[in-house]
This record gives sequence, C-alpha cells and structure tokens, in this order.
Amino acid sequence: MRIVHTVADLRQHLRAFRHPAVVPTMGNLHAGHLALVRAAKPLGDLTVATIFVNRLQFGPKEDFDSYPRTLQADCAQLEAAGCDLLFAPSEAELYPQPQAFTVRPDPALADMLEGQYRPGFFQGVCTVVLKLLACTQARSALFGKKDYQQLLIIRHMVRQFAMPVDIIGHDTHREADGLAMSSRNGYLSAEQRAQAALLWRALHACAQSVRAGQTGFIELENQAMQTLRSAGWTPDYVAIRRQSDVQAPQPGNPLVVLGAARLGSTRLIDNLEI
Repeated sequence: MRIVHTVADLRQHLRAFRHPAVVPTMGNLHAGHLALVRAAKPLGDLTVATIFVNRLQFGPKEDFDSYPRTLQADCAQLEAAGCDLLFAPSEAELYPQPQAFTVRPDPALADMLEGQYRPGFFQGVCTVVLKLLACTQARSALFGKKDYQQLLIIRHMVRQFAMPVDIIGHDTHREADGLAMSSRNGYLSAEQRAQAALLWRALHACAQSVRAGQTGFIELENQAMQTLRSAGWTPDYVAIRRQSDVQAPQPGNPLVVLGAARLGSTRLIDNLEI
C-alpha cells in the first residue's frame, strides 16, 4: 500500500488510474471501515482510503483535540484489507489557508436530528467530503449507513453539484450484542460498554412495532426515549422518518428509525431501516 500526505503526490499517483473507489475516514479504524475498503475493491481500478480528522465538523465543546489518532495501526489494517493507496494529509495540507468557501447543505435535510444537536456539523462534513472527492478524483465513494443522515446529505450534495461520483452506502457493522461499531465506542468504560447496546435494542423494538402495524409513531418514539432515560442515558432524539429524506413519515414510504443518546459523556448514534 502506498501512503501519500500531499495533494501533489496524490494526483501524481492517480494519473495512471481512471476509476478510483474511495473510502473517506477519520482514522481510528474498526471492522466497519475495513468492510468498506473490501467492498470498494471491485468498484474501481484503485482502492483509496483517506484519513483526516476534520476540525470543521467539530463543535467548540466537542472532542477534536482528544479524537483518537492511530495512523500506524490504521495503515497496517488498511494494507491487510487490500487498500492500494492511503491519502493522509495534515491540516495545513488540506486547508492551506482558512476555508472561507464552505458547503451549506439544504436546511430541510440538515437542520433537524443531528443538525439540531450539532450545529454546523453537516456544513463541515460537506465541505471536507467535497474537497476529498475532488482531491482523490473519486468515481465511487463508500460510506457507512450508521451515519444515515450524513449519507443522505452527501448524496444530495453530489447530485446537485453534478459530480461524477457514485455514493454507496454500506450496512452498519455491529458487535455481537448489536452495538453499532464506532470509533467513539472506545470512550466507554467497561460498565458503560456492557449497556451500550441498549440504544440498538430500543430502536429495534420501535422498528418491530412499526413492522407489526403500529402507526402511533410519536408514542413509539417516546417509549424508546423513556427506555433509555430509565437506564441512565440522556437521549437527544428517537425519530421515525422516511428513508428518502428523513422527513416526517407518510403512508407507503419506506421508513427508518434513528436515535442519538449520551451514555455518560459518550454520545452514540444508530438507526435501523424498517
């Protein structure tokens, strides 16, 4: 696996390829990231991963400075998974001057759920993803479905800018007890980890009720929130929405239930398509 740290070196290496398949990450990789890399292999003539902890998507009280940076271990895992090229730029390389031009996503998609609780998050995500797709000349880009709203927003961004890249969502990788794999799971204490799958179980119960024909969505959402509160969690939201645009459900639309909750100081998110 080749490792490059500058845009110039990246573009020099990309000259021999026509269809890079790209997996953007912030590093501290887990099995879910590696599944994306393996899924990317048949989609292009070069499999590229990126590692960049993007300051623009962190709020002023969030964990940018403490976010785990494990480049050496990440490189070994990527190579074992069959990655051909890693682009791991410094902040000064990717943002050589203050990023005055940014991408503000459609408020109808971005200002609720995660956008409500993390103001500016999706603007930071869209800006860095647009830049990484341009740098890597991606023709396919793979993202995990755990960040469901983010995936939808990126798809809409690419479509509106007529970018020649296919955005592909990959099913969430889970631990044996159902907990969605996440770099932030490492923040959990042993006691917290033992109850961390409750978020998934609460969403699963909600989804099962919808599949069984229940249509009192607000009641189901409130029940899931109360389940979490009763176990000592601080939930931000549990919401049943349309899969297509995370708007309010309507009859006949495929649905998804999404949730975000804090367990101690660690904020976890998850979702299940219904």
